[in-house]
Amino acid sequence: MELKDTVALVTGGNGGLGQRICHKLASEGVHIAVMYSRSKKEAENVALELSSLYQVKAFAFSCDIRVASEVNRVVNLIIEQMGRLDILVNDAAYNKSIPFGDLESLTEEEWGKIMAVNLTGPMLLTKAAAPFLAVQGQGRVVNISSVAGLAPTGSSIAYAVAKAGLIHMTRCLAVAMAPEILVNCVAPGFLEGTRATANLRREQIDRSVSSALLKKPADKDDCADMVVTMCRSNTMTGQTTVIDAGRVFH
Repeated sequence: MELKDTVALVTGGNGGLGQRICHKLASEGVHIAVMYSRSKKEAENVALELSSLYQVKAFAFSCDIRVASEVNRVVNLIIEQMGRLDILVNDAAYNKSIPFGDLESLTEEEWGKIMAVNLTGPMLLTKAAAPFLAVQGQGRVVNISSVAGLAPTGSSIAYAVAKAGLIHMTRCLAVAMAPEILVNCVAPGFLEGTRATANLRREQIDRSVSSALLKKPADKDDCADMVVTMCRSNTMTGQTTVIDAGRVFH
């Protein structure tokens, strides 16, 4: 797909990885809707920076992705303000560090919130965006999962299960939305400088780095580059690409 002058909605666009994705897409001439749930000023600053650096249109939109009516309202607002929608990047996430063996601390409330943000939210957004993506005849959805969805690891059982669900939902949506919309997924390993990282235990961070073949964190720019590649591709769908400095395959 030719990316210049398309429009992308990036959820969690003001986060550590989300900002990199916004910048990589904008550098290709993509206009950006920066969706956030908090930190309004930060999201607005990201939009201003994108507009200034790349001469694209960029606006910040507040949304609670757990609420279908709110998602539908904001997606329609984006269409009204930006005219079209070609790309949806489901990057928004929530985690809380709960050791796997501490089932008592994995409350129903925490389980529900982790599932709602990491799995239900992307589904609600994809449903709301689907008609607008399809009308272009070349829509793209890119989900941001985690290596926690491929192995029993991560900040909590709930997070691992939600990210595993997102990987399988990618496959299912690829079937459901073909041929007008291509759906793919990036599964990063441990990333430095994100809100999710800030919620991890020190020993978990150290183990994530030491267990990687390259003995370092995954690279946010590598992940953002893969998002761009997935958006540009015309024949890739239903796939999950792991970027984790060599952790889960060995």
